Amino acid sequence: MSARRLPSVGVTGWEFPRAAAGVRHLVGWAERAGLRAEPLLVGTGLARDDLDRVGTVTAAQELQVARALARRAPHAAADVGRRYTAESFGVMGWAITSSATVGDAADVALRFIDLSFAFVLPVVRLEGDRVVAELDASALPADVRRWLLVRDTTTVATVLDSLVPGGVGVVISVEGDGATLAFPAAELDRPLVRDRGADRAAAEAACLGLADQHRDLPPTTADVRVLVAQRVRDGAPMGQVAAALGMTERTLRRRLAAEGTGYREVVDQVRSGLAAQLLAVGLPVADVAARLGYAEPAALTHAHRRWTGRAPSSCRSGR
Repeated sequence: MSARRLPSVGVTGWEFPRAAAGVRHLVGWAERAGLRAEPLLVGTGLARDDLDRVGTVTAAQELQVARALARRAPHAAADVGRRYTAESFGVMGWAITSSATVGDAADVALRFIDLSFAFVLPVVRLEGDRVVAELDASALPADVRRWLLVRDTTTVATVLDSLVPGGVGVVISVEGDGATLAFPAAELDRPLVRDRGADRAAAEAACLGLADQHRDLPPTTADVRVLVAQRVRDGAPMGQVAAALGMTERTLRRRLAAEGTGYREVVDQVRSGLAAQLLAVGLPVADVAARLGYAEPAALTHAHRRWTGRAPSSCRSGR
């Protein structure tokens, strides 16, 4: 990328669904500090064992865990932030570490920031010979605002400095509800030490594929899909999902209708997507049916024919 051009972040707010690895990171830090996981998960609808099973959480679920941790460890935000690495961010981390230069890494991180666990989104610009990132936490709930501001600012600085030997010379200033992060613009051109087989194009394509899954969805539909996926083994009762969103079933129906869909349609979309993934890796049809909350394989077979026109057995790996 040009040292004279920096992209805007790829989303406008923090309410995007996110990988469950973000919650696992917070809970893992707490457990290493001698804190129990269960109190951190109160109000999320998640149990400790769920964290190794679910792939995605809503922003509200991760926010609740961060709030609980901030209450129990109010001065730990910077230390939590220092424990992140580029690899903590999954596919986005792959794209960062396969970048050619610090500038390329910053480019992909900004464009796909919704594949991170950030709550405070940076606005980045060039000021003379410096790169300056401003982080404004004022839109976050007051009780966790400062904690997340420090955590996120520290995370950005930590990951940036990890990209090249000796770091890029990040300087942080935190004041009130905002923070500033700055480093010399010349650092954008520094090459990263990459694995010989690093493939930035493949990593970026994977990022785009993941981001597109939720960027094109209206907000309620996006959250419902996440919560349905977490509860699909138990049939994803609408009452449970509505309660997790803090609304009645009637309100949820109205919100989804306004977004052009319905609850059963969302459940079908989640089930069909998961079925395709599970069948593709060769899982037996009976096991897939159980994981998707069907009482018997015949129910999955009927649904799968409706979705695809084919029996699920025809979609298993090797067929």
